[in-house]
Amino acid sequence: MPPASADSPLPDGTSRPGQAAARGLQGLTPELAKRVPQLLEAMRSVGTGLELHVTLDRICETAAELADARYAAIGVVAEDGEGLSDFVHHGIGEETADRIGRLPDGHRGLLGALIHQPRTLRLSDLSTDPRSCGFPAHHPPMRTFLGVPIRVQGEIFGNLYLTEKRDGAEFNDDDVHMVRVLAAEAGIAIGNARLYEAAKQRERWIDGSVAVTTALLSGSDAEDALAVVAEQARRLAESAAGIVLVPDDEGGMEVVAVSSAEPLGALGMTVPPESRIVSQLLAGEPVFIDDAADDPRVMTELADRYGPVMLLPLQSDGRVLGTLATPRARGARPFTGAERTLAIQFASQAALALMMADAQRDRERLAVYEDRDRIARDLHDLVIQRLFATGMMLESAQRRSVVPEVQVGVGKAVDELDVTIQEIRTAIFALQQGPAEAPSGLRTRVLREINMAAVPLGFQPSHRFVGPVDTVVGELTGKNLIAALREALSNAFRHARADRIDVVVDATVTLPDGSQGVRLTVADDGVGIAEGGRRSGLKNLKRRAESLGGDSWYGPGTGEDGGGTTVVWQAPY
Repeated sequence: MPPASADSPLPDGTSRPGQAAARGLQGLTPELAKRVPQLLEAMRSVGTGLELHVTLDRICETAAELADARYAAIGVVAEDGEGLSDFVHHGIGEETADRIGRLPDGHRGLLGALIHQPRTLRLSDLSTDPRSCGFPAHHPPMRTFLGVPIRVQGEIFGNLYLTEKRDGAEFNDDDVHMVRVLAAEAGIAIGNARLYEAAKQRERWIDGSVAVTTALLSGSDAEDALAVVAEQARRLAESAAGIVLVPDDEGGMEVVAVSSAEPLGALGMTVPPESRIVSQLLAGEPVFIDDAADDPRVMTELADRYGPVMLLPLQSDGRVLGTLATPRARGARPFTGAERTLAIQFASQAALALMMADAQRDRERLAVYEDRDRIARDLHDLVIQRLFATGMMLESAQRRSVVPEVQVGVGKAVDELDVTIQEIRTAIFALQQGPAEAPSGLRTRVLREINMAAVPLGFQPSHRFVGPVDTVVGELTGKNLIAALREALSNAFRHARADRIDVVVDATVTLPDGSQGVRLTVADDGVGIAEGGRRSGLKNLKRRAESLGGDSWYGPGTGEDGGGTTVVWQAPY
């Protein structure tokens, strides 16, 4: 096999650094030939490194030095060809950039025109161009302009912009020629960097899928398993949160797991069944939203905080287990096509792992049941029979004995054996009929929520239980009470700035319609609810209570002079 020449492509199909320069340095003018060493050094600089954003920064800096321009920038064209998805600049300091504010989006003006007509453009005064729409406040003045398209593997990647030649002159033909060569070499460097980043990105998502599968098959319970999925999705998608929703009994969807760097308070939130987004997700259709604030399908509590959102069905073998949401912060970049594809594959893999973990837990549970059944049979067939035979022998000895004390003592032993046999029969029944693990009672779940809230609050809320909480409150009401407690504690943490919180669960309440119910009271001594403040969380509490035939309201708290807030939630058993 002959050795690769300077013009031959690399084995992975990408081009060699300097290849574009070699093609472009033909028929040079004497003046331009003097600048060839500078151009070759620029090629070497652009071709080093594989991180995409670092490469773009280096191209801007190199282009500015090569053309002796004060400012340089690269506008990366969005995937749909409308506007810019990224804008990298050189020459404007961070302080000035902060004062300018929002970066160009390429939807209008001269930059927008270059997106739709990618060609070399040289202007002596860009302010006189009819396509120019001026500069925002605090923007430095710019007059001379040179724009050159950057192509990657034959497709437009973006445009390289240069402004303000330092000597006050206009950009000349030599500048255009050299920047074109640089743009061609930059396209090769960008292509290599994109391939490298795509490979690294796929590797991260694959590693994340493996981590999820390993964690789910390690024996975690269902809640822990969903929390693992939410955490890994947040990390891989570089999103502000990872949220898992599952179908609820009413046909909507409920948030059951959240991973977020900041307290979110979304656990227990529901998306009603009449929402169009629910039917899409339950049908196994992924939903991609560019800006949550502009989409009426998104929950209000989340729309106020997030921008781009991916909603991915956790679907395997035609069965939709739930939905994985990965929202990014307001103003963050949208998810790319590659990210969407990788996220869909991750969600499918996570759903398969969840089903495998569920099947594994079923097998383990079945093994436990079989072992319990064997123990029950051994107790019945061996232990009870032997105890019964021993009792008969003692009764026979009692009848033959002529000593009263012996008769009384043997009679007591026989009675103890009868009691023991009854206790063993009760144990046998429990082994054959009872579940391998009993669900946590309402009291235990309330204490768990209080202990979890103590960490972000910095203190332990007090608690009090009234009445038979564990025995009279049904599962549906108990589940909604826990969600209401979680919401109330989250609101107190985020808004109240309280030093004391009192939680009371009273299962002896008579409701207005005469039925018996349970009442949750969460009172704090904080700052209270501000006039005109958001009430979305409190409305959610009231909606939950009313759906069960109950009610929810709020009033003054336990602080001095009635300061703070008291939230009351009640519903029938």
